[in-house]
Amino acid sequence: MIYDSIIETIGNTPLIRLNRLNRGIKGDVLVKVEYFNPGNSVKDRMAIKMLEDAEKEGAIKPGGTIIEGTSGNTGMGLALAAISKGYKCIFTMADKQSKEKIDILKAVGAEVIVCPTNVAPDDPRSYYSVAKKLNQDIPNSFYPNQYDNLSNWKAHYETTGPEIWRDTGGKITHFAAGVGTGGTMTGTSRFLKEKNNKVVAVGIDTYGSVFKKYKETGIFDEDEIYPYLTEGIGEDILPKNVDFDMIDHFEKVTDKDAAVMTRRLSREEGLFVGWSCGSAVHGALEYAKVNLKEGDLMVILLPDHGTRYLGKVYNDDWMRNHGFLEDKSFGTARDIISSRQGLYELVVVKKDSKVNEAIALMNGKSVSQIPVVENGQVIGSVTDNKLLHKIIENPNLKDSEVADVMEDSMKFVAMDSTLDVLSSMVDKEKAVLVRDENHQIHIITKHDILAAMTR
Repeated sequence: MIYDSIIETIGNTPLIRLNRLNRGIKGDVLVKVEYFNPGNSVKDRMAIKMLEDAEKEGAIKPGGTIIEGTSGNTGMGLALAAISKGYKCIFTMADKQSKEKIDILKAVGAEVIVCPTNVAPDDPRSYYSVAKKLNQDIPNSFYPNQYDNLSNWKAHYETTGPEIWRDTGGKITHFAAGVGTGGTMTGTSRFLKEKNNKVVAVGIDTYGSVFKKYKETGIFDEDEIYPYLTEGIGEDILPKNVDFDMIDHFEKVTDKDAAVMTRRLSREEGLFVGWSCGSAVHGALEYAKVNLKEGDLMVILLPDHGTRYLGKVYNDDWMRNHGFLEDKSFGTARDIISSRQGLYELVVVKKDSKVNEAIALMNGKSVSQIPVVENGQVIGSVTDNKLLHKIIENPNLKDSEVADVMEDSMKFVAMDSTLDVLSSMVDKEKAVLVRDENHQIHIITKHDILAAMTR
C-alpha cells in the first residue's frame, strides 16, 4: 500500500501474546505494541487528533507554531504531524526525561526547552507553565495541552478501543494501561465498556503519584506526591482526560520493578519497549495473578519503544547506580531501613516550635539533625553545627521559632539507591530522607552508610 504521508500510517498496531512472563497466570495475556506507530509510541494517535481538531476550530493557521509540554512521546507525534502539515514546534520537557527523547525531538526539527522536575505545576519554571507562557507570547501558536484537551481521550475512543475489540473478536475481559494524561485509558476503556460493561479497566500508577489514592478515597493527597524516576505515567495533578469512572482499579508499581520488567520484556519476549511499558506489565500481571481466571483475556497496552531509554534502563551502569540491578556488592537504602530493629519513629520538629525545644529534642534523642515539618510536609531542617554558630552570634535566637533558623530540607532519595549513590548525596552536614512504599519517612545519615559498608 502507498501512503501520501507518514501520519497516514498511525494506528492498527498488533496484539502479541505473552509466552513467558505470564507463566502461572490463568487466562490469556496479550500486549498491544504501540511502537509500531511511526513515532514509535501511542501518543501519535492523540497528537494528530488534537492537531486536526484544532485546525477545524481555527485554533492554528498555516505557518503556525505548536507549543506543548511533553515527556517526549507526544512531542514526537506532534512533530511528525507538523512536518506533514508545515508547522513549527517548540516543546518543554522536565529534566528527568531521557537524553534520547530530547535528541530525537531535535532530530525532527523541534526546539526543546528543558525545565526543572521538582517544582510545583504552577511554578513559573515548570514545563507546564513555560509552555503556557510561550503560547501567550508567540503569535499564531497552538498549545494542545494534552492533559486537559479532550481530543486526547477521543482519539483512543475512535481508534485504540475499536482496534482491540476487533482484534480480540470482542472477547477481551480486562484492559490495562499506564495512566499519565489519562487519554489512553479513558478513551479505550470507554469504548470497550460501551461494547461490554463487564470489561475491567486496570490503571497502572507509580509511587509518587496521586491517582490511586484519589480513585479509592476521592482525596487529592499532597503527601502522595514525591519525586520518582519512571517517565510517562503518574501525575501530581488531575488532568481532565482522567475519567476515574472509566478505571475500575489502580495498581502502583515502583521504579525498580518497572525497570526490571522493561528489561525482561526485551530479553524474554523480544519486545524492546520503554520504561512505562515495564510498569504496565508488572502492575497488570500482579493484578492478573489474583484476579484472572480461565477463559479471561487481558490486553496490556505498551506505549513506546526502548530507543528512548538506552542511557537509562538499558544501561547496566545506570541501573546499578540506582540499585536496580541485583549486585550484592552494593547495599541500598532499603537494606539500611530493613536492618533497623523494633519500631521506627522519625524525630522531627515543627516549624513553629521554639529553638530551645529543638535543642532539647536533639539532646534527648542523641541526634545531630532533624527535619522541620509543617502540616505533615518536610519543609526544612535543623543541624546542630549550624545552629550552634547561629546561637553564638545571637543568643536570643534560643527563644525564636525554628522557622527563623532552619536550613533547606534534606533531599529525598529512592528506596533502592545504592550506598555509593547515598554517600555522594550526603554532604558534610546533611542526611538524606527516604519515603517507603507505606509513605513512612526515614532518615539516613553518614553513620548509617558507614555502618552498612562495614557489615
